Amino acid sequence: MFVFFLTRLLRAAVTILAVVTFAFVVLRMSGDPAQVLLGPDVPQEAVDAFRKRWGLDQPLWIQYFAYIQSMLSGDFGVSMRDRSPAIELVMQRVPATLQLTIPALILKLVIGIPAGVYAALHRHSFADRGVILLAILGFTIPSFVMGLLLVLIFSVTLGLLPSGGQDTWMHGILPTITMSIGGIGILARFSRSAMIEVLGQPYVRTASAKGVTWPDVVWRHALPNASVPIVTIVGFMVGSLIAGAVVVESIFSWPGIGRLLVVSVGNRDLAVVQCILLVIAVTMVVSNLIVDLLYGWLDPRLRAQTAH
Repeated sequence: MFVFFLTRLLRAAVTILAVVTFAFVVLRMSGDPAQVLLGPDVPQEAVDAFRKRWGLDQPLWIQYFAYIQSMLSGDFGVSMRDRSPAIELVMQRVPATLQLTIPALILKLVIGIPAGVYAALHRHSFADRGVILLAILGFTIPSFVMGLLLVLIFSVTLGLLPSGGQDTWMHGILPTITMSIGGIGILARFSRSAMIEVLGQPYVRTASAKGVTWPDVVWRHALPNASVPIVTIVGFMVGSLIAGAVVVESIFSWPGIGRLLVVSVGNRDLAVVQCILLVIAVTMVVSNLIVDLLYGWLDPRLRAQTAH
């Protein structure tokens, strides 16, 4: 088990370093922050002074190693626009993002998994076809289209819910639903497929032949074995919650990390963008690491393969 954990931990560290490096290089190749923040009409002397102040006049490799050294010491840079530590600006937006992502994740779990299991247990029925159709629609319609459609129906046409902002709890209904619909569809499809595969296994038929009641067959034999691929999908969803909030927060003017990322990219605020991407990368890597550990616990064969 130690080798299994160590292998996953090393892979997580390499993944985070790769994301940090990619973000660092791409951001500096995408444009000059001095031109964006100072404007096109400022004198060249002001541009040169700005670049020197933020170390942008140094070779790229020197900037990179200085950034890695600062990051390892806990310094994630300062916003070029607000002159505040980047990590503070990002952490201030975390509660707003969690107000959307946590309820959205709960909706995905409590609706998507039961719907998929129910469809598998009633295969080829009208309910099964309905779940499949709704699931396909859910994860194929882009989130920005779904968000605009919900605004058109519930805000513009019916006038029931606000279309943007964070003033009351009602402002979070539409963005939460928008974030959850795609995940509900994905979980329903995977849960259905996993249950159908497990229900066809010999041990399930054997349990039924021995007189085990059907509810016990489902809850004690089928669901635990179908949980392995479902846990994998759930882990991926948890890791991508912040990344998935970018579009939704922009549509509904929600003051979270996703909206801050869009604004910071437009302003070429390098430290803030790098900090947000690092938070997203760490969230995804940690969630995948937890999934790998759970996967190894649920499937002992994986631990045995890793040990060898």
